[in-house]
Amino acid sequence: MRLLPTLMMVGMLAAVPLSPVSAEPPIVAQITVTGEGVVEGVPDIAALTLGVTTTGETAAAAMAANTAALTAVMARLVAAGVAERDMQTTNLSINPNWTNYASSAKPQIEGYTASNQLTVTIRALDSLGSVLDAAITDGANTLNGLSFGLSQPRPAMDAARAKAVADARAKAALLVEAAGVKLGRIVSISEGGGYSQPAPMFRQMADAAASPVPVAAGEVATTANVTIVFEIAE
Repeated sequence: MRLLPTLMMVGMLAAVPLSPVSAEPPIVAQITVTGEGVVEGVPDIAALTLGVTTTGETAAAAMAANTAALTAVMARLVAAGVAERDMQTTNLSINPNWTNYASSAKPQIEGYTASNQLTVTIRALDSLGSVLDAAITDGANTLNGLSFGLSQPRPAMDAARAKAVADARAKAALLVEAAGVKLGRIVSISEGGGYSQPAPMFRQMADAAASPVPVAAGEVATTANVTIVFEIAE
């Protein structure tokens, strides 16, 4: 009689179905390549950063002189065809001028220097030389940068992306062919940053008789980078 419960327990254990063992998914070989696409074009917009620096016995005098000079510069820029919305103050400062640094005497303040920087967007590049000349004539005494770009960069960027994908595909096809295998489906695509940079190509912006400031605009290179992961088909 004591064997009956034991036999019943064994029977119940035998009746319980065993769970199937989950199989590991097969490892698929992959290849990762990076492609680059470059599209060059003639710029149609420029950003000019210029400034006015003035001095005065007091901070107020230095700032007043700076304001007068910058106001004249902005008025001349408007007369040269620059819209007011295309001018923006990017830096304004006023600092004391210290003296006697080299001696043992206590440093003294001898006047103040006021500086004001203005970033100007120039949409008519043929007038760039004249704009530069007008700004310098009316008091701009610092030139801090000149860069060129595209007013509508999206088409160039899209074309560069397409070239980058084609470049990545070509690299991957070459590598797998050399390895004796075949290229499979795309697993993932990721994009790197795009940028533009001037290429050295001289271009005279205006007639030298009208403007003594020659400017080399060059070309703008728009670059895109993509990284693509492919499966490798045996």
